[in-house]
Amino acid sequence: MSEQLTLSAETRERAGKGASRAMRRTGRVPAVIYGEKKEPLTIHVEEKALMKMLNTGHFMNSVVMIDVGGKATRTLPKDVQFHPVNDRPLHVDFLRIGEHSQVKVNVPVRFINEEESPGIKKGGVINVVRHELELVCDAASIPDDIVIDLTGREIGDTIHISSIALPKGSVSAIDDRDFTIATIAPPTVTRATEEAEEAADAAAAAADEAPAEEAGEAGAEGGEASGDDAKPE
Repeated sequence: MSEQLTLSAETRERAGKGASRAMRRTGRVPAVIYGEKKEPLTIHVEEKALMKMLNTGHFMNSVVMIDVGGKATRTLPKDVQFHPVNDRPLHVDFLRIGEHSQVKVNVPVRFINEEESPGIKKGGVINVVRHELELVCDAASIPDDIVIDLTGREIGDTIHISSIALPKGSVSAIDDRDFTIATIAPPTVTRATEEAEEAADAAAAAADEAPAEEAGEAGAEGGEASGDDAKPE
């Protein structure tokens, strides 16, 4: 289960692009808390503390308690905007949730026991169709990841959502079809590799033919020279 995070924040007195730029220059990131039919609350958080949470890899599917002036609000991160050049966070959206609210989250997929897959041992590769699964679950029981065991998987096997045991209380947000998560694909040779091998074969063939051609030319030149020498003056 994803851990609960705590982030201190302060309310924003001014809004607008100019105020937001000035705030970022001081190491703060503008943010907003919305939802539960309440007025949005504009806040700002410390960039360093936010970056530390972003680097955990599971920030977007973790409950974040936002502490504003000693009052904590339970939230779920919904969107983070980043600078297109330096990747610094520009703005964060937080959704208010109850302790046991049903929330929709994207949970990463993790594969285990590749060494126990006969298909992979034969040279097959995992073709991952979905790196994340969109789930609906209790806010207090959001999973860190979905583990998929590859034991016994053969080349050509397809792993569907119906074959995965989801954590208790979690269901797929896409309930109208049995979609594919991954397949065990056969080993393939890329076209680039084929072209490189063809070029190498052609170069080798050309190298084998060259000595014979050179020998023939040398013999012809020698014959012409002998004939010229034999002519009377």
